[in-house]
Amino acid sequence: MKAIILAGGFAKRLWPLTKNRSKCLLPIAGKPMLDYVIEKVHKIERIDEIYVSTNKKFTGDFEKWKNDAQKKTHKKITIVAEPSMKEEEKLGAVGGLNFLIRTEEIDEDCLIVAGDNLTGLNLKEFIQFFKQKRAPVVAFYDIRDLGKAKFFGVVSLGRNKKIIEFEEKPEVPRTTLISTGYYIFPKKISESIQEYVRVDENKDMPGLFVKWLCQRTDVFGFVFKDYWFDIGSLDSLKRAERFMVELQKRH
Repeated sequence: MKAIILAGGFAKRLWPLTKNRSKCLLPIAGKPMLDYVIEKVHKIERIDEIYVSTNKKFTGDFEKWKNDAQKKTHKKITIVAEPSMKEEEKLGAVGGLNFLIRTEEIDEDCLIVAGDNLTGLNLKEFIQFFKQKRAPVVAFYDIRDLGKAKFFGVVSLGRNKKIIEFEEKPEVPRTTLISTGYYIFPKKISESIQEYVRVDENKDMPGLFVKWLCQRTDVFGFVFKDYWFDIGSLDSLKRAERFMVELQKRH
């Protein structure tokens, strides 16, 4: 299994912090955001290689980060840059994922991670769930607030955890289960990703790809509790900073 970290955005909502630096490399509680992902992936024996999808503008920063990060894991880290230098040129999260899979000729199951997500998700349990289903799986978090849920992808699950409905940012959410930036796709799904990029205009929202995929095959949801932060604003960055500082004090 390969791990692919999506870090190709320009994060304009966090300017000036991200004007000349990737959001995924911003420090949280004393270390780059991406280090938290590497620490999780490092513990999974099944994963033998880590890819980071970024853009041409921030490639140098990621290569410098990699020099330090590589000392913390025996798994090879590869930086793959799409050819975009600004927001208007970017391929989008799904477009960047497709670019990486094609460029690196990946033909294995893949753990896909949004590089701007901080979470207490247990990766071993998530991967075990995937092994049971042998189908695409998505990690969901119960945000317990319908008002907050409407800003995310919202899901309804059946008894066997199959996704029976997926809505991206609904005005009136049916549940408080929201999609996080963690997915596992069996290798055959690379063909679906390529097809989606070819036929759909919105290539920057993985949730819309999941909704599209649910209409074509069974997709399952893994629900976790613990903590989850989607770093998309200065407020969420500050909240994540406070939480991680307190978490480190307790450990």
